[in-house]
Amino acid sequence: MRQRTVTMSASRKRSLVKTLTWRIIATTDTFILTLLATTWFSEDLGLESTEAFALAGTVAGLEVVTKMVLYYLHERGWSSLDWGQDEEILSENSE
Repeated sequence: MRQRTVTMSASRKRSLVKTLTWRIIATTDTFILTLLATTWFSEDLGLESTEAFALAGTVAGLEVVTKMVLYYLHERGWSSLDWGQDEEILSENSE
């Protein structure tokens, strides 16, 4: 019996879309956490509420670029590995 198989792997476009959608989620999380932390500790930090909002925006803005690049490289590294990838049988020939 002869089988033909194809290993499924992620395309670069898929990796990029996953990177962008993940960054939206992660950056929103970073913004909210930074805003909450700076608001709760604003007196200890000597910040007004508008300054806390500006700091949260700065942190979220800076981490977008660095973490998006790191995630994309991480995703491409994983997509180059066969580990954890399923194979699909496209056709089966009997001899």
